[in-house]
Amino acid sequence: MGRSPFVVDVGDLQQSPGTQRRVTLVGPLPGVGLSSARVPDGADVQFDVVLEAQGATVVVHGTAYAPWAGECRRCLNPIQADMAVDVREIYEPRPVEGETFLLEGDLVDLAPMLTEVVALALPLAPLCRDDCPGPDREAHPVDGSATEDDDVAAEPPRDPRWAALDQLKFD
Repeated sequence: MGRSPFVVDVGDLQQSPGTQRRVTLVGPLPGVGLSSARVPDGADVQFDVVLEAQGATVVVHGTAYAPWAGECRRCLNPIQADMAVDVREIYEPRPVEGETFLLEGDLVDLAPMLTEVVALALPLAPLCRDDCPGPDREAHPVDGSATEDDDVAAEPPRDPRWAALDQLKFD
Protein backbone atom coordinates (compact mmCIF):
# COMPACT_ATOMS: atom_id res chain seq x y z
CA MET A 1 0.00 0.00 0.00
CA GLY A 2 1.41 3.36 -1.07
CA ARG A 3 1.45 6.75 0.51
CA SER A 4 -1.76 8.76 0.79
CA PRO A 5 -2.37 11.12 -2.14
CA PHE A 6 -2.82 13.89 0.44
CA VAL A 7 0.72 13.71 1.85
CA VAL A 8 2.88 16.54 0.47
CA ASP A 9 6.63 17.09 0.81
CA VAL A 10 7.23 20.70 1.86
CA GLY A 11 10.97 20.47 2.56
CA ASP A 12 11.85 22.78 -0.35
CA LEU A 13 9.32 25.37 0.84
CA GLN A 14 10.77 25.45 4.33
CA GLN A 15 14.21 26.28 2.85
CA SER A 16 12.79 29.61 1.61
CA PRO A 17 10.18 31.11 3.96
CA GLY A 18 7.49 33.10 2.17
CA THR A 19 7.50 30.90 -0.94
CA GLN A 20 4.29 29.34 -2.18
CA ARG A 21 3.43 26.26 -4.19
CA ARG A 22 0.11 25.45 -5.86
CA VAL A 23 -0.86 21.79 -6.15
CA THR A 24 -3.97 19.81 -6.98
CA LEU A 25 -4.40 16.60 -5.02
CA VAL A 26 -6.98 13.94 -5.87
CA GLY A 27 -7.86 10.78 -4.01
CA PRO A 28 -10.42 9.00 -1.85
CA LEU A 29 -11.24 9.93 1.76
CA PRO A 30 -12.82 6.73 3.10
CA GLY A 31 -15.26 6.80 5.99
CA VAL A 32 -16.30 10.46 5.83
CA GLY A 33 -19.95 10.76 6.74
CA LEU A 34 -22.76 11.55 9.12
CA SER A 35 -26.02 9.73 9.70
CA SER A 36 -27.71 11.94 7.08
CA ALA A 37 -25.02 12.28 4.38
CA ARG A 38 -21.66 10.80 3.43
CA VAL A 39 -18.90 10.93 0.85
CA PRO A 40 -19.31 7.68 -1.12
CA ASP A 41 -16.53 5.19 -0.47
CA GLY A 42 -14.07 5.21 -3.34
CA ALA A 43 -15.20 8.65 -4.59
CA ASP A 44 -12.39 11.07 -5.37
CA VAL A 45 -11.99 14.25 -3.36
CA GLN A 46 -10.08 17.03 -5.13
CA PHE A 47 -8.10 19.61 -3.19
CA ASP A 48 -6.78 22.68 -5.03
CA VAL A 49 -4.31 24.03 -2.50
CA VAL A 50 -1.63 26.66 -1.99
CA LEU A 51 1.11 25.73 0.47
CA GLU A 52 3.11 28.60 1.97
CA ALA A 53 6.11 28.32 4.28
CA GLN A 54 6.20 30.82 7.14
CA GLY A 55 9.18 30.02 9.30
CA ALA A 56 8.65 26.66 11.00
CA THR A 57 4.97 26.59 10.01
CA VAL A 58 3.19 25.87 6.74
CA VAL A 59 -0.06 27.64 5.90
CA VAL A 60 -2.46 25.63 3.74
CA HIS A 61 -5.33 27.34 1.93
CA GLY A 62 -7.51 26.29 -0.94
CA THR A 63 -10.77 24.61 -1.87
CA ALA A 64 -11.80 20.98 -1.47
CA TYR A 65 -14.37 19.51 -3.85
CA ALA A 66 -16.23 16.33 -2.90
CA PRO A 67 -19.35 14.46 -3.97
CA TRP A 68 -21.83 13.47 -1.29
CA ALA A 69 -24.89 11.26 -1.06
CA GLY A 70 -27.73 11.05 1.44
CA GLU A 71 -31.49 10.92 1.88
CA CYS A 72 -33.93 13.81 1.72
CA ARG A 73 -35.20 14.56 5.22
CA ARG A 74 -38.79 14.93 3.97
CA CYS A 75 -39.39 12.36 1.22
CA LEU A 76 -36.48 10.00 2.03
CA ASN A 77 -35.50 9.77 -1.65
CA PRO A 78 -31.77 9.43 -2.34
CA ILE A 79 -29.83 12.62 -3.09
CA GLN A 80 -26.44 13.08 -4.74
CA ALA A 81 -24.67 16.42 -5.00
CA ASP A 82 -21.25 18.06 -5.00
CA MET A 83 -19.82 20.46 -2.47
CA ALA A 84 -16.97 22.94 -2.33
CA VAL A 85 -15.31 23.76 0.99
CA ASP A 86 -12.88 26.64 1.53
CA VAL A 87 -9.96 25.67 3.74
CA ARG A 88 -7.34 27.68 5.61
CA GLU A 89 -5.26 25.79 8.18
CA ILE A 90 -1.82 25.96 9.82
CA TYR A 91 0.62 23.08 10.20
CA GLU A 92 3.38 23.32 12.78
CA PRO A 93 5.85 21.00 14.57
CA ARG A 94 4.05 21.40 17.93
CA PRO A 95 0.36 21.77 17.09
CA VAL A 96 -2.20 23.22 19.46
CA GLU A 97 -4.99 20.66 19.82
CA GLY A 98 -8.11 21.74 17.96
CA GLU A 99 -6.38 24.76 16.39
CA THR A 100 -3.44 23.62 14.25
CA PHE A 101 -2.22 20.40 12.63
CA LEU A 102 1.02 18.42 12.92
CA LEU A 103 3.92 19.13 10.57
CA GLU A 104 6.11 16.01 10.60
CA GLY A 105 9.54 16.96 9.33
CA ASP A 106 9.24 17.73 5.63
CA LEU A 107 5.83 16.08 5.20
CA VAL A 108 2.34 17.52 5.55
CA ASP A 109 -0.49 14.98 5.79
CA LEU A 110 -3.61 16.84 4.64
CA ALA A 111 -5.95 13.81 4.92
CA PRO A 112 -6.94 14.23 8.61
CA MET A 113 -7.66 17.93 8.07
CA LEU A 114 -9.62 17.25 4.86
CA THR A 115 -11.61 14.52 6.59
CA GLU A 116 -12.56 16.98 9.32
CA VAL A 117 -13.53 19.92 7.09
CA VAL A 118 -15.44 17.78 4.58
CA ALA A 119 -17.38 16.02 7.37
CA LEU A 120 -18.27 19.38 8.94
CA ALA A 121 -19.51 20.67 5.56
CA LEU A 122 -21.90 17.75 4.96
CA PRO A 123 -25.57 18.68 5.34
CA LEU A 124 -27.14 17.63 8.64
CA ALA A 125 -30.67 17.48 7.22
CA PRO A 126 -30.46 17.44 3.41
CA LEU A 127 -33.38 18.31 1.14
CA CYS A 128 -33.80 17.08 -2.43
CA ARG A 129 -35.26 20.52 -3.25
CA ASP A 130 -36.48 23.49 -1.22
CA ASP A 131 -40.16 22.81 -1.98
CA CYS A 132 -40.06 19.05 -1.33
CA PRO A 133 -43.63 18.03 -0.39
CA GLY A 134 -42.56 15.03 1.67
CA PRO A 135 -43.46 11.37 1.23
CA ASP A 136 -46.18 10.19 -1.16
CA ARG A 137 -49.40 10.21 0.91
CA GLU A 138 -50.81 7.11 -0.77
CA ALA A 139 -47.64 5.07 -0.37
CA HIS A 140 -46.97 6.33 3.19
CA PRO A 141 -50.21 7.30 4.97
CA VAL A 142 -49.65 9.09 8.25
CA ASP A 143 -52.36 7.29 10.28
CA GLY A 144 -52.95 4.29 8.04
CA SER A 145 -56.20 5.63 6.60
CA ALA A 146 -55.20 8.86 4.84
CA THR A 147 -56.22 9.41 1.26
CA GLU A 148 -56.09 12.39 -1.06
CA ASP A 149 -59.80 13.07 -0.33
CA ASP A 150 -59.11 13.73 3.35
CA ASP A 151 -58.90 17.52 3.11
CA VAL A 152 -60.59 18.24 6.45
CA ALA A 153 -59.09 16.78 9.58
CA ALA A 154 -61.56 14.90 11.76
CA GLU A 155 -62.49 16.65 14.99
CA PRO A 156 -60.73 15.00 17.93
CA PRO A 157 -62.96 13.28 20.50
CA ARG A 158 -64.15 15.50 23.33
CA ASP A 159 -62.89 15.02 26.84
CA PRO A 160 -65.80 13.60 28.94
CA ARG A 161 -64.76 15.73 31.92
CA TRP A 162 -66.04 18.82 30.09
CA ALA A 163 -69.48 17.29 29.32
CA ALA A 164 -71.16 19.15 32.21
CA LEU A 165 -70.30 22.47 30.54
CA ASP A 166 -72.35 21.45 27.48
CA GLN A 167 -75.47 21.67 29.70
CA LEU A 168 -74.91 25.35 30.49
CA LYS A 169 -77.18 27.81 28.68
CA PHE A 170 -76.45 31.50 28.49
CA ASP A 171 -79.19 34.02 27.58
